[in-house]
Amino acid sequence: MSKLGPIKLYDTTLRDGSQAEDIAFSVEDKIRIAQKLDELGIHYIEGGWPGSNPKDLQFFQEMKSAPPGRAKMVAFGSTCRAGTPPQKDPNLQALIEAGTEVVTIFGKSWDIHPLEALNITLDQNLEMIHHSIHFLKGRVEEIIFDAEHFFDGYKSNPRYALSTLMAAQEAEADWIVLCDTNGGTLLDEIQSIIKEVKKQIRVPLGIHVHNDTEMAVANTLLAVKEGVQMVHGTINGYGERCGNANLCSIIPNLKLKMGVDCITDAQLKKMTEVSRFVSELANLPHYKYLPYVGDSAFAHKGGIHVSAIRKSDATYEHISPERVGNRQRVLISDLSGESNILYKASEFKIDFQSKDPKVRNILDNLKKLENEGFQFEGAEGSFEILIKKALGQHKKFFELMGFRVIVEKKTEEEIPLSEATIMVRIGNQVEHTAAVGNGPVNALDHAIRKALEKFYPSLKEVKLLDYKVRILSTKDGTGAQTRVLIESGDGKSKWGTVGVSENIIQASWQALVDSIDYKLLKKEEGEKS
Repeated sequence: MSKLGPIKLYDTTLRDGSQAEDIAFSVEDKIRIAQKLDELGIHYIEGGWPGSNPKDLQFFQEMKSAPPGRAKMVAFGSTCRAGTPPQKDPNLQALIEAGTEVVTIFGKSWDIHPLEALNITLDQNLEMIHHSIHFLKGRVEEIIFDAEHFFDGYKSNPRYALSTLMAAQEAEADWIVLCDTNGGTLLDEIQSIIKEVKKQIRVPLGIHVHNDTEMAVANTLLAVKEGVQMVHGTINGYGERCGNANLCSIIPNLKLKMGVDCITDAQLKKMTEVSRFVSELANLPHYKYLPYVGDSAFAHKGGIHVSAIRKSDATYEHISPERVGNRQRVLISDLSGESNILYKASEFKIDFQSKDPKVRNILDNLKKLENEGFQFEGAEGSFEILIKKALGQHKKFFELMGFRVIVEKKTEEEIPLSEATIMVRIGNQVEHTAAVGNGPVNALDHAIRKALEKFYPSLKEVKLLDYKVRILSTKDGTGAQTRVLIESGDGKSKWGTVGVSENIIQASWQALVDSIDYKLLKKEEGEKS
């Protein structure tokens, strides 16, 4: 076991995280995220600033009827205003009205803020900190003081920065959190300043770090090593400017690398799920390169790497991905070796022997296609079809007899109308259909579905989730080779397919056909099993 003491995890995704560009959580979003954070084992969930907006006040009111099972709900706000007694300060009254068992208030600890931003004296600032905490004491169960800009304040005027902490301590705050609000403090500064703080402050300390120098996680872990007992952060590192310290990295590092049992093993397995859940409600793509929880965190592309992990995962993985709810992935590209093909074949339940000449044929074909512009890393549906075609195991579900796409624009103001007409043969029957769409590819997608759904009703489940176009060579202008990557899903699984051509419609057609083929292939396999 670690010699480090117990650590409390404090999540501020719902407040600090929502200040990130492009993020806006609804009240319902916040309730659902709070429930997930509670399941993850977070000890403190900061729900918002009830004194700043009615949405956060509504969130706290609704959480009273469905409180978290283990976590403590926290309302956030500032100290009272200069010249306003705490009992008459609307911000402090809103904190009490929120009805949470814990309140966090922030105060200025960098001397330039009271002097230049607030136009008050340094002594007035100390009084505001002391009086606000003293007023809240007894009205709420637990008070956390966030010393905003503390590290910058300490570097500028160490005596005054420490005096703000002393004011909070004398008013009997339960926690004092040292904040690197601008995110510009480096490791050695964090370490030396915390050592000095501990000489004078007996109240348990917390750390709240922003990521403007890409140091937030490292600074947080170092603070823990220096005896800090509360860790602030957000899921996926969301937050203002460059974000906050990322709890999805901090928590596994604490538990798996530093031996701190901050959450249980079972809770840790929810880490990837929670990360994805929050990004989904934030309406942001889940960043694949996130450590521990990203799609690429345990993905292997080079043939030598894949050959090694087939013998021992530890050769290229620092932990087992299942410990954080993630999974190992092997990517297929022109860097692949035979090991990649064999690994993927086993994933698709295709029996290959390492000496089978078909493996080399598939590998050669793969590298030829990638040289032409195909990319199978995000198109595993197309890759599985490629393998099955090479093995003679691919069934032709329909045959194209021709299609036509028309784009018509009658006036300058009107939006262009796209119409696709398609003729396909299914067995001995010919279907000839037409459909419109908001673009040529959308119209073609509608037309092919219209033709096939009466024969293959399961296609009604399929939705086109994402459509990406990449120009592969800029020197050829509008005649450049184009790659289309389509992501499809049926509510149970997702798959990617790819097409490449100088004609964007043809490239889109290739990817669409593979998407349909993949769904029908899986449906048939499911019926046989």
